Amino acid sequence: MPHESSTPGYGLWPLVIINSLLFIMFAFSFAKPQSKRDWRSFGAFSAFIIALFTEMYGFPLTIYFLAPWLQSRFPGMNLYTHDMGHLWYSVLGWKGDPHWNPIHIASEIFIIGGFWIVSSAWSVLLRAQKDKTLAVNGPYRIIRHPQYAGFILVMFGFLLQWPTIITLVMFPILVVMYTRLALREEADVRAELQSKYETYAKRVPRFFPKVTLGTQDKGGPAK
Repeated sequence: MPHESSTPGYGLWPLVIINSLLFIMFAFSFAKPQSKRDWRSFGAFSAFIIALFTEMYGFPLTIYFLAPWLQSRFPGMNLYTHDMGHLWYSVLGWKGDPHWNPIHIASEIFIIGGFWIVSSAWSVLLRAQKDKTLAVNGPYRIIRHPQYAGFILVMFGFLLQWPTIITLVMFPILVVMYTRLALREEADVRAELQSKYETYAKRVPRFFPKVTLGTQDKGGPAK
């Protein structure tokens, strides 16, 4: 059976606001949206973060929905604690502090790694825009859309850490949205740079790095 904490889990609305603002501002400092597309993707990411922390500290909609099943699996346990909200930890029946279980640690790696990719990609993209050339260094040597990939990794990390019905529904929708935005940006860059971008696109994959990267030449996209 999972460890049952006596810490009150929900109704902590100041924590909802503080954590939401903290992560949104943190992401904003990396992404720095400028175009309508940038703001659309950043707005969708912000909605995911708000929905996540609303259930993490505010109102446990997912726990209420799953309460009959959870109660049958863990009879007599108080479902409405912060520890129980770590559903993977709870369902697998792990004991101890849920913040130190392998899934939670993996989630932190995805979240930190995703933000690092977004940050690294932005600095490269900014220099390329100032020089009126293509982004070629950093994450752009490995994939064509590192910022979108970074945000997807962050959201996936949060799903590992604290899955909810709303965020589980939102995640595939956001992945599709980011993919469509990436395709639109590619069409714009391809129309402007033509063969130069085609050469780059043949060499560098869109979202998933090649197992063997080899030597990268110049060439690069938008986001």
